[in-house]
Amino acid sequence: MGFVKEFKEFAIKGNVLDLAVAVVIGAAFGDIVKSLVNDIITPAVLTPALKAANLTDLAQLKIPGTAIAYGKFISQVISFIIIALSLFLIIKGLNSFKKKEEAAPAAPPAPTKEEVLLAEIRDLLAKKA
Repeated sequence: MGFVKEFKEFAIKGNVLDLAVAVVIGAAFGDIVKSLVNDIITPAVLTPALKAANLTDLAQLKIPGTAIAYGKFISQVISFIIIALSLFLIIKGLNSFKKKEEAAPAAPPAPTKEEVLLAEIRDLLAKKA
């Protein structure tokens, strides 16, 4: 029974749940970016090149006489750049929020009773001297 309890505590910890949510959201985000690249950016950017080569699909871009399909590679590179840029902007935004929170200085703690008494004694001694 100890193993099951330990596993349950491990699985319910915030870090594991956060990681699971991040993986699911990351997969969905990857699909969105893949669609953006394949359905919008690639056709808009490469349509003139495809028409010049008398091709209809990026996957048809190949080195003649070989099976090297560099069109798919170009699509994956564009997808990677968009994902990397998106993550960079998200992390940069989160870091700026964290900096704003850290920049607000904490109020200094109120002096203790002993400090107040010592300050009064110091002030009285200063007046006498």
